Amino acid sequence: MKVNWPERVWVNSPVRRYVQRQESLFFSRAGKLAPGGKCLEIGCGCGAGARLIGRYFAPTEIHALDLDVEMLHAARKNGARWNGLPLQLLAADAQELPYPDGTFDAVFNFGIIHHLENWRKGVTEIVRVLKDDGVFFFEEIYPPLYANPLFRRILDHPREDRFDGPDFRAALAAAGLRLLDGYKESRFAILGIAVVGAKNFSPLQ
Repeated sequence: MKVNWPERVWVNSPVRRYVQRQESLFFSRAGKLAPGGKCLEIGCGCGAGARLIGRYFAPTEIHALDLDVEMLHAARKNGARWNGLPLQLLAADAQELPYPDGTFDAVFNFGIIHHLENWRKGVTEIVRVLKDDGVFFFEEIYPPLYANPLFRRILDHPREDRFDGPDFRAALAAAGLRLLDGYKESRFAILGIAVVGAKNFSPLQ
């Protein structure tokens, strides 16, 4: 589902961009994607995450999608800041990814899966479009952060079938992803990396 206006303010704020930059640094320290990697960001918003992917992973191609056409327009307006980044923007739903099986070397999720009504399907779609040994980089938040009595009145999120840490980690495993050691988790959120197969990717140090 699309974010409402308070969350749109947050995702476009300098503070959010700083957080995403720190998360991208965390991801990049885990190892390098194979040369010529092809990456996907779900829920790209104004494109700040895609730019960080380009900066820290230097893929040959980045696809970035969002349901909100206005956010995609903002990303296109930022095009002069991409510095030649091979970015392809698309209006699409993360629950129905418009790509063939095994398309991407990596998928990035900066806090989007908890917005999905059918979040488990979103996870299985991510696995479907990843190549063998593909990498899933993710930040995700849990209901105590976004569905507490205060934020529940401000933010617009699905209310049914929400997930906590054990639920989310179990869904990753059920979909065929192995969560690498070194992930960070609290009762509010998780930051980590999961791999399909995990044969050729260095674990977190």
